[in-house]
Amino acid sequence: MHSLYDVPAPAKLNLFLHIIGRRPDGYHLLQSAFMLIDWCDLLHFERRQDGVISRSDSGLSLPPDDLCVRAARALQVATGCKLGVHITLDKQIPVQAGMGGGSSDAASTLMALNRLWQLGLSRQQLTQIALTLGADVPFFLFGQNAWVEGIGELIHPLQVPAGRLLVAKPEIGIQTGALFASPALERNTIPVTISGFAADPYGFGRNDLQPVAQSLCPAVTQALMWLSSLGLQGRMTGSGSAVFAWLPHPMQVPVAPESLTVRLCCSLEAHPLRGWAS
Repeated sequence: MHSLYDVPAPAKLNLFLHIIGRRPDGYHLLQSAFMLIDWCDLLHFERRQDGVISRSDSGLSLPPDDLCVRAARALQVATGCKLGVHITLDKQIPVQAGMGGGSSDAASTLMALNRLWQLGLSRQQLTQIALTLGADVPFFLFGQNAWVEGIGELIHPLQVPAGRLLVAKPEIGIQTGALFASPALERNTIPVTISGFAADPYGFGRNDLQPVAQSLCPAVTQALMWLSSLGLQGRMTGSGSAVFAWLPHPMQVPVAPESLTVRLCCSLEAHPLRGWAS
């Protein structure tokens, strides 16, 4: 019986993000294609016998009650498990980037602790817990690229051709709430189909949040202009400040402005922990 695990938590990109309406309770209805990429946080889990959930950070310091701690606590409460864990988080995915880093950490925590604590929960049971943690957590538990609808809870498998992407994150992040609250946000994009997307996966649609983000955060525009200067068609991912471009041909990581964190990424076909829940 293992008492510790080291696991990755991969980021995601929204290849497009359309806002197609709004529910009476204020939640936005969306359509999006989520793709896993090989930019990962790394998490180390060590079982504790005393029931305590603790965390330390190697590198970037995070708030004490971050999503992986909340995920561990939620799993404990849901199962009545008396074991605890010490989590060491090596944060590599930028925060407020729209890349799902915190949600991915939470999903990897649920899958790792399901094994570490020998709980034997199915993916469906873990997803019920994930829904209480954040809109993107169920996607990472789903474990593969997906067509996502509703408020993020309707998830369908999606085949996306393997791709190489240049991802650039400005120093400044964006608060998701500020984007969705903006009166300038268009909320009436006409729904699209998977077959329409499949005809041009890396060029399809747009990110409806991008115009609002550019008005609130000039650094997003500057990052997009830098990609454009390389002859690349850039786009914002999710509701953060990171932008990306599909690379039609191999290239070296170009010299970037100091204000940008840049990484050359590859798409993933499946989550590295996909087999960790039945």
